[in-house]
Amino acid sequence: MDNTVNMAQAGPGDGVSLLKRLFRMRETGLIVIILALFLIMSFASPYFLTWANMRAMSMAFAVDGILVIGMTILLISGGIDLSVGSVTALAMVNAGWLFLSGIDPWVASAMSIALCTGIGAFMGFFVTRVGLHHFIVSLAIMVIARGACLLFTGGRPLGLYTLPPEFKFIGQGSIGPIPIVIIIFLVFVIAFDFMLRRTTMFRKVFYTGSNEKAAAYSGIRTKKVIFLTTTLCSTLCGIAGIIYMARFGSAQPTFGLGLELTIIAAAVIGGASLNGGSGSILGAILGVILLSLVSSSLALLDVSVYWQDIIRGSILLSAVTIDHYLNKRRG
Repeated sequence: MDNTVNMAQAGPGDGVSLLKRLFRMRETGLIVIILALFLIMSFASPYFLTWANMRAMSMAFAVDGILVIGMTILLISGGIDLSVGSVTALAMVNAGWLFLSGIDPWVASAMSIALCTGIGAFMGFFVTRVGLHHFIVSLAIMVIARGACLLFTGGRPLGLYTLPPEFKFIGQGSIGPIPIVIIIFLVFVIAFDFMLRRTTMFRKVFYTGSNEKAAAYSGIRTKKVIFLTTTLCSTLCGIAGIIYMARFGSAQPTFGLGLELTIIAAAVIGGASLNGGSGSILGAILGVILLSLVSSSLALLDVSVYWQDIIRGSILLSAVTIDHYLNKRRG
């Protein structure tokens, strides 16, 4: 009887405490902003709520979301990758070039993803063994990969009109009303969110990013963690590049210019710290949804593409500033 009374008395207080914790969560703030922008745009443009616009917007953020997963995990470990746009483009171009050379598109895709995994391992080697910073190594790879794209293609897009329908299905098909791209995206989100929250291996990513020296003293092989997260980020770039190739039916050597800024901004907006040690898959996905919503809104409102770049850059600066402020408060 007394226990029942105590539980009844504790209930409202617990509910208030839960609500306070909920509103302090970064994800909650992002959801509120997304819903507010969604509501505003539904009145500002008659085309915003159309099925065509919703489908295009969801397919865009779905593939970017795969890239954001890799970037978020890498940021949590204390790294960063400026080469994601170029490596994604290289995956497209390499797979397209191999296909035009007579190789089966599935085999060509697997080879391109393996190439991107090798690029990630290459970067991981220079970071963990040579001792260079992620920023410098990924900047160099960004330039090298983009140069390779132009070398493969002579600077011209590769038209892949003869790709088989079953291959194009992964980028253009649907199961009922749901695009297959969204299904692939959700599988990646659920899998990596679970692993990041529940598995010992991915918990080590947080410990490494929070304090690499302390993590190493506690027995964590921090170099191995950094190597694997760097490799994983590039591997996901390869997967995203193949999906983009199937979606557009072409390989663009200039694809992904500036994409790294969007991906980093989405991850940071979602709570991933540039200093490492914090972040979540859910927050990162909300960040990429917000940026996709902003881009779609600006296009529908006929805002100049130059202003769009300025606005996206301002959002990135704001996100980094907030991250810096929060880190100072924690310190």
